[in-house]
Amino acid sequence: MLNTILPILLFAALALAVLGALRRFRMWRRGRPAQVDWLGGLLKMPRRYLVDLHHVVERDKYMSRTHVATAGGFVLAALLAILVHGFGLRSQLLGYALLAATALMLTGAIFVLKRRLNPPSRLSKGPWMRLPKSLLMFSGSFFVATLPVAGILPEGFGGWLLAVLLAVGVAWGVSELFFGMTWGGPMKHAFAGALHLAWHRRPERFGGGRSTGLKALDLSDPSAPLGVEKPSDFTWNQLLGFDACVQCGKCEAMCPAFAAGQPLNPKKLIQDMVIGLAGGNDAKFAGSPYPGKPLGEHSGGPHLPIVSLDGKALVDAETLWSCTTCRACVEECPMMIEHVDAIVDMRRHLTLEKGATPNKGAEVLENLIATDNPGGFAPGGRLNWAADLNLPLMSEKKQADVLFWVGDGAFDMRNQRTLRAFVKILRAARVDFAVLGLEERDSGDVARRLGDEATFQSLARRNIATLSRYRFKRIVSCDPHSFHVLKNEYGALGGHYEVLHHTTFIDELVRQGALRLGRSKADSVTYHDPCYLGRYNGEYQAPRNVLKALGIEVREMQRSGFRSRCCGGGGGAPITDIPGKQRIPDMRMADIKETGAALVAVGCPQCTAMLEGVVAPRPEIKDIAELVAEVLIEGAEAPASQPAARREAAEVH
Repeated sequence: MLNTILPILLFAALALAVLGALRRFRMWRRGRPAQVDWLGGLLKMPRRYLVDLHHVVERDKYMSRTHVATAGGFVLAALLAILVHGFGLRSQLLGYALLAATALMLTGAIFVLKRRLNPPSRLSKGPWMRLPKSLLMFSGSFFVATLPVAGILPEGFGGWLLAVLLAVGVAWGVSELFFGMTWGGPMKHAFAGALHLAWHRRPERFGGGRSTGLKALDLSDPSAPLGVEKPSDFTWNQLLGFDACVQCGKCEAMCPAFAAGQPLNPKKLIQDMVIGLAGGNDAKFAGSPYPGKPLGEHSGGPHLPIVSLDGKALVDAETLWSCTTCRACVEECPMMIEHVDAIVDMRRHLTLEKGATPNKGAEVLENLIATDNPGGFAPGGRLNWAADLNLPLMSEKKQADVLFWVGDGAFDMRNQRTLRAFVKILRAARVDFAVLGLEERDSGDVARRLGDEATFQSLARRNIATLSRYRFKRIVSCDPHSFHVLKNEYGALGGHYEVLHHTTFIDELVRQGALRLGRSKADSVTYHDPCYLGRYNGEYQAPRNVLKALGIEVREMQRSGFRSRCCGGGGGAPITDIPGKQRIPDMRMADIKETGAALVAVGCPQCTAMLEGVVAPRPEIKDIAELVAEVLIEGAEAPASQPAARREAAEVH
């Protein structure tokens, strides 16, 4: 009896799964075209799944081992079950192999059940609570059904009653794990996730690569949408990526805006995009809502606006403007989904098409157009901070080893101290450098994060035209935001440069022996990792190397390195200023105070401003350049062989 029922159940579930896959694929293809390597992506998918994705999952050892057992066991068990019970290849060897696979899966399912008995708040509940039972039913039923094939039990053992029970268990298991994989349910992420890895929006992220620069809009194409208004405006592989969400909530747990009580939850945002793709409302969402936003009041469809400025749509505009673009969600996502890309795409529509940038956003964008800086300061004052420094200008030198990109910190009195400290370091190391002076304009970072792609591209092209007139080897900046844009986003517009953050450059000078340093008077320091230096560009070690070279004890915060908490200053967040229950910099200062350090070392003007905005008592905030400048042994001869002082200028573009 069982030998008759099992093939029917298996092949019926497979047929329905194929139909569901075709239906799902048609839904994804509602999105705009995207160029992908169809065959190459599929061929690379196993490695991306088993290696690249596993590196992310491995951060949670419990779930890593659980996933290996459950997913690995399921894939093997499913293939062997089709051979043994579907096609009737009832060899004893295959039987034992299937028993081993189902036992492995059963072990993983038990650990999934254990986690679900007391789930963390970040995990979605609802249908996900039945997943452990479905995994147990699939693995347990096929294990028992395979015992006769392996010769451990006689054929027909247990009679018709056991056969019926096993058939029910198999039906439950295959309906969830085969049929539900493509029609919807907790296992949907397995099917969509595999294809998402194959045709990922950023294939450069695999194989140890890094890809964090925003994609440029083609502003010359009048038919192309300016940003994303409705779900179908996303590229189809972005929609595929949203469908891959496993609802683990790791993005939610790391999101600074969610923790601050602002109306953003990156997990729910991705699920809202899935709802918009299929049509419906968020009433059945089984996870944490946006803070202050009850469930059941938002709905959408593939061709309906995601954000409505005059009523309830799928997402409220303030949800998008709460994001600091820190990429903590992207860094933690075990399915490598690109949340920030989606948020900026939707911001672009609001800014470019609707002119709906909130609070001071419109004023800042107008300032950038009128004065080339977000503060609206007179451009002629860009070098006032260095009036007594007699800085070398590129317009006079024409070439230099290092082009020092000053950034808009030139208009901020606090950041001017950092800039002056760095100039002192450059001169102590006898570096051949120059600045653009009045020719420098804002890098465009703020405009781009606020969604104004047109202003960003205008600023970028003008800066690129200016840089093309001079010869230099490298650009160095004290601002991670300018550093990131120049390094990773100007290339799409024709500006290809070698760009360094000032902490990386200082570390290089120290290692070369180009600086004579004393010992810092600071007893202990904690270092705050800027998002645009760390998560965006992978630079964690150089700043710490410099601090150690100063003889300072570095006390690490619990959330440091790639898990550093954002200061709240990125993505234009201080400009849009969406209120929450607490301030992000206050939360970061609480992290700092836990270390007991008397001083906070930073490497970003935004971080300095946000952390110094925390009400005292609090530790002192100093840029790493300031700490280095304080201990320079002046008047000492730097080694004549140090290469930074001897390099000849060369053209890099």
